[in-house]
Amino acid sequence: MDKIKCAHILVEKQSQALAILERIKAGEKFSEIAKEASTDRGSGKRGGDLGYFGRGMMVKPFEAAAFKLSVGQISEPVKSEFGYHIIKRLA
Repeated sequence: MDKIKCAHILVEKQSQALAILERIKAGEKFSEIAKEASTDRGSGKRGGDLGYFGRGMMVKPFEAAAFKLSVGQISEPVKSEFGYHIIKRLA
């Protein structure tokens, strides 16, 4: 498996990430929340879509979590130097 496709929502605090996870579990669309709440403006306006990437292209904690997900699965909050990511595996 060389490349995977993910979307993410990036926020500053773990509490924000957990609140967003609750919203997703309650049925809100990942892409809509990303547009509204993600501090990563570039991917945020694309609904969090990061496109395809391979190993070594993302920060380690993000990469480790992303490659463990199944397609369609959403991660628990993942801490990196940028903040807290909620990652959704798209492909």
